[in-house]
Amino acid sequence: MRHSLPFGLPRHQVPSITALQCFEAAARHLSFTLAAQELNLTQSAVSKQVAQLESNLQTQLFSRVRKRLILSPAGLRYLQHTQKILQHIEHATLEMLSQDATLETLTIGAHPSFGAYWLIPYLSPFFHQHPHIQLNFVDLLHPHERLHLDCDAAFLFGQGNWEGISALKLFDEGMIAVCHPDLLQRHPVQQAADLQHMTLIQCGSRPNAWHQYLLEQGVEPLHSYQGPRFATWSACIQAALSGYGVALVPHFLAAPALAKQHLIQPWPAELASQGAYYLTYAEHEAHEPALRQFITWIQANPCITANHHEKKE
Repeated sequence: MRHSLPFGLPRHQVPSITALQCFEAAARHLSFTLAAQELNLTQSAVSKQVAQLESNLQTQLFSRVRKRLILSPAGLRYLQHTQKILQHIEHATLEMLSQDATLETLTIGAHPSFGAYWLIPYLSPFFHQHPHIQLNFVDLLHPHERLHLDCDAAFLFGQGNWEGISALKLFDEGMIAVCHPDLLQRHPVQQAADLQHMTLIQCGSRPNAWHQYLLEQGVEPLHSYQGPRFATWSACIQAALSGYGVALVPHFLAAPALAKQHLIQPWPAELASQGAYYLTYAEHEAHEPALRQFITWIQANPCITANHHEKKE
């Protein structure tokens, strides 16, 4: 009897890991010889693995043009899938190798800027107080990723109304303008309108921020959407530190640079919060020991107990 996977593909048609590794290395190097060297196999073995893969797929993955190996259009598409598969296997293997049977693991997701500027420094006491819990961090660029990644808990910005998720409010987000001190010397700001004579650093996640900020200061926004654009707050802050212009960023993220006077506020106004930061987790997992300890620690921390609440959907 031939055994099949749940979706019906006969197992003898499922490529081996070795075949995928040979194909991926050959496609990356465009050389069976170099692929063989990387994989510590013979050139003949790599060639046979790729040939068997092409036979299983009933598709030509490579062709030779003037003795050069090139990917076919189908081979290029299959390479993208293959690399994702091999990366997934590598990550899963690394996770298993890194596990300690004596430790509980807690996987925490957060936006890279939030993680670097607030979360990692903030969690240092928890890390030292709970040595039996291993913390793993993953980057989340968009709130909806919380639903697709295997996170025990995630720190998200929004309105706290993610379906099927419990949300513990941490704090609101107030945004301030910051720039390098040298820039302010070259472009003094006597009134809010003077900000428009400076380069406005833009953040892709808050495209309307400068427009709203200037309107609240009674300034007609003329170039509020123009300026170098970055994907993360950390990049915006680094751009301000490098003298690119003036950035409008969350106050709490800029606080360390402000305290050291590496950045200054050219104008004192703060843009009211358009949302808040939340600790989120699946309601049905709230009683898992490591997660429960983490939630309890967050709730007990003096810096957020004044404004936290839990909302369940």
